Amino acid sequence: MAPRLLLALWGVLAACGASAWSPGTATFYGGADGSGTMGGACGYGNLYNAGYGVNNAALSTVLFNDGASCGQCYAITCDTSRSGGQYCRPGNTVTVTATNLCPPNYALPAGGWCGPGRPHFDMSQPAWANIGVVQAGIVPVQYQQVKCSRSGGVRFGIAGSNYFLLVSVQNLGGSGAVGAAWVKGDKTGWIQMSRNWGANWQALAGLVGQGLSFAVTSTGGQYIQFLNTAPAWWQFGQTYSTYQNFYY
Repeated sequence: MAPRLLLALWGVLAACGASAWSPGTATFYGGADGSGTMGGACGYGNLYNAGYGVNNAALSTVLFNDGASCGQCYAITCDTSRSGGQYCRPGNTVTVTATNLCPPNYALPAGGWCGPGRPHFDMSQPAWANIGVVQAGIVPVQYQQVKCSRSGGVRFGIAGSNYFLLVSVQNLGGSGAVGAAWVKGDKTGWIQMSRNWGANWQALAGLVGQGLSFAVTSTGGQYIQFLNTAPAWWQFGQTYSTYQNFYY
């Protein structure tokens, strides 16, 4: 019980902005309208439909954490005190959601800006333009994880097959990321799911023809049951919205 309470406390502190600022770097990709950032290693697909929009970023390996950081929010500000700071837009801060992985480029020394151990954000160009001059290409930043504010409830995108369920959990508020997930059919008890990749969680269960409920614990430690999320006639490829969301 104590570890769970500590996890919840950490989530509340992080949601309140109590985490410290850390140094990193930032570049941009995806074009002036951010359309090239759709999809990505978190598996959200169309980021507007998933609730995230254009203020998004691909995280370097050390921040991405094998997909566990998908959906988390980061406040990023340009650091005028470091080399390259002359290209900052001073005093501006932008909040982005982690939606993709920026992998190392081993054709470059030490894997490039997204090489192992380097905290780096490859941001959508519209988000990046809030803090840096586009012609610069890269700027030094300070970042911290912050509470995510979302519009509407958590969404569940369903894929898979007759005996395999793959669920994309989207639009989380609070900590923004999923720590654990369960699914329940009309004729089953709660079935614990496991992370498949990114924000996609799997269950090896045949649930076609049953209404579906979900339960999620955020990485902040908050637990919510989403009862009767999808009707018995749900279909693969559809996304089902709820009216509940996370605070931490």
